[in-house]
Amino acid sequence: MPVLHVIVDGANVVGSRPDGWWRDRAGAARKLAGKLSAALTAGPALLARGLGEEATDEDVRVHLVLEGAAARVEDLPTHPGLDVLHAPADGDSAIAALAADLAAEPVVVVTADRGLRERVRVSGARTVGPETLLRVLPG
Repeated sequence: MPVLHVIVDGANVVGSRPDGWWRDRAGAARKLAGKLSAALTAGPALLARGLGEEATDEDVRVHLVLEGAAARVEDLPTHPGLDVLHAPADGDSAIAALAADLAAEPVVVVTADRGLRERVRVSGARTVGPETLLRVLPG
């Protein structure tokens, strides 16, 4: 079975809920990485199903893309199934490039950004909004 790649637009997902994230961008990045790590620990296949995909626990890889102040955070929670990409410039370009690089396998991009959704669909990626992901994350 091919690996399912889930690319998370960290800024977009964090910014989708007005919970005060703007006062502590580093803390918001840590919280999101922690929830992704917890979801992967609980079962990557469950995470995939929550995003509308089928995969085994061994065939799910999550890529969290961080930009700006969040990209400078170094002490993020980790998991073997979680890659964190610290975007050198804008996160959208990093996400579009990553989706293109991974196009040989299934890719789901989590973002509400309409322009980014169109850019990654060109590479064959499917997109879901932040709420879809947040519903399947613990806590």
